[in-house]
Amino acid sequence: MTNSSSQRRALVVQQGFSPFSTKLVQSGFVNNEQMQQALIESRKTGKPLIDILALITGQQLPPDLLRQYKKQQLFELKILYGVESLDPEISQINASQLTQLIETLIPVDICRRYRLIPLSRTEGEPPAPPSVLVAMVNPDDLAAQDDLNRILRPQGLVLQRMVITAEDYQRLISQFLDEQVERQRQMDMESRIDVKSDIENLDYLDLEDQAEDDVNLDAALEDADAAPVITLGNKILAKALQEGVSDIHIEPQEDHLRIRFRKDGVLRQGLESLPKKIIPAVTARFKIMANLDIAERRMPQDGRIRRLFDGRKVDFRVNTLPSRYGEKVVLRILDNSATQLGLDKLITDDETLHIVQEMVSRPFGLILVTGPTGSGKTTTLYSALAERNDPGVNISTAEDPIEYSLPGLTQVQVIREKGMDFASILRAFLRQDPDVILVGETRDRETAKTAIEAALTGHLVLTTLHTNDAASAIARLDEMGVESFMVSSSLIGVLAQRLMRRVCSECRIAYTPSPEELARFGLTASREQDVTFYRANTLSNEEIHQATQNNTLCPACKGSGYKGRSGVYEVMRVTERIQTLITEGAPTERIKEAAVEEGMKTLLAYSLNLVRQGATTLEEVERVTFTDTGLEAELKARRKTSLTCRNCDAELKQEWYECPYCTTPRFQD
Repeated sequence: MTNSSSQRRALVVQQGFSPFSTKLVQSGFVNNEQMQQALIESRKTGKPLIDILALITGQQLPPDLLRQYKKQQLFELKILYGVESLDPEISQINASQLTQLIETLIPVDICRRYRLIPLSRTEGEPPAPPSVLVAMVNPDDLAAQDDLNRILRPQGLVLQRMVITAEDYQRLISQFLDEQVERQRQMDMESRIDVKSDIENLDYLDLEDQAEDDVNLDAALEDADAAPVITLGNKILAKALQEGVSDIHIEPQEDHLRIRFRKDGVLRQGLESLPKKIIPAVTARFKIMANLDIAERRMPQDGRIRRLFDGRKVDFRVNTLPSRYGEKVVLRILDNSATQLGLDKLITDDETLHIVQEMVSRPFGLILVTGPTGSGKTTTLYSALAERNDPGVNISTAEDPIEYSLPGLTQVQVIREKGMDFASILRAFLRQDPDVILVGETRDRETAKTAIEAALTGHLVLTTLHTNDAASAIARLDEMGVESFMVSSSLIGVLAQRLMRRVCSECRIAYTPSPEELARFGLTASREQDVTFYRANTLSNEEIHQATQNNTLCPACKGSGYKGRSGVYEVMRVTERIQTLITEGAPTERIKEAAVEEGMKTLLAYSLNLVRQGATTLEEVERVTFTDTGLEAELKARRKTSLTCRNCDAELKQEWYECPYCTTPRFQD
């Protein structure tokens, strides 16, 4: 034995290293100081010793030392937990039996939650009952044992435990998940879901790295080393982006996984139904991409994914929701570069555009934008900010989340966990000399009162509410506990809006509506005789398939009958009369009636004008804006501003005693 080796052995004995550590020092792979440093770092961080040694030495362990490390690791685990240890490199594991146990006995979500894997089922000799052998990273986990016994006992099975390293568990569970998604890949090929050919010449998303943003790798589906579940995630997201959808719905059903896309406000089937077996794998994949807790399956979670697509940044707002058959995942696509900001690009009616631009140009006051979720309120608000965005104007926004990036603005993200809600951010804004303030959403009394106080002290404040029309915003603020005199003093106006699909100009069908159909919308054939009405050429799935085969499918709308959306707006300016009504606490119907008498176009009137212009259809009006109360307000306003028939709403001449169209007397008790 050389002197140097004798010295190393003496130092090892003095330090009291484990047999494996002793072997490393004696072999000369590390010196005494490096070994001591690695042990301290491993205990402090919890990282594997071999990973830290690789960082310190800059080289990987030789195979013989690596094998010895694993043997010691398994021996220590066996002593620690008092159960046998599993080494997949030595023990033969029946993959088909493992798969069968997960699919029929112990669900994959239990395996992932507690880091365990069922290995085999043994039929015991009487009187010994049959048992199931389960390899666990932590065999002493009482919650895992309780859940496993809850599953096994009703079937007369006994739990047998083994210990497995975390690395071996991860390798086995990944192999199982990959096999499940590989089955789906084969089914995709058989059912001719060839997303790759549909989206050729597009830049693909790389969804494998959960920690990094702005990743862009070309042709991700061509990566032979990518796991099948990653490939499937790429297919879903890339197909949605290629088709220009706004939302992706991943919905577990009783016997399959349904994937739907929302385009132009309407949901439709995005891909063929996927087998029920891969629901946990697909759900877990999207949660990993959004950096969510995959072990948490009982509470909703929110996350975000950002990637580069076709040379531009695309954000996905991710929400998970526990449901009966699994977690539903909804991804909203926020493609800032695909949206053109500017009020003149949104509002097609010149009179309405002029009113909104005049409201936005005011030096101070409150402007409310109302409408349901997904009606384009944020786009309208940012278009208004774009009108005021100037080096001489200080603009600050509080949002949850930040959906647009507009240069020149100070944008603040709401973080409620740290006390940064809308009200606290708004109070901070007031100490920074702002000119224009955007509050993403007013949902409580404190935020509403702070916004109104800011409007009363020389700031222009823009915010949103969830109401059905413009006049209802007054009642909504009253429900929040805001005094009516503060609303009437600060409010400039309310803009209610919807998004309505535009009928495809390439394949739309001209037709003449029946008098009954027109009357339903308060229209008459006599007044609309010069108008050309259109119907959407919407095809069924079978008709789309046939048209594709015959090469007769409309290239613009692909058989949907609609392409793109147009905004529908209702602008209520707060005049002296409406200001008085607000202060007096007048009901919503009276405020709306007064606004219409002073020239406000209702949502119904605006959408009917789009029909007259050939931009949309009566069916779309009925789907989006038609309500009995809206029709009543519109007809009542017409009767007060013109001489019309009480029955058919036809225009009458002063000398006529009865309507010439329906013979209804003008004067009735």
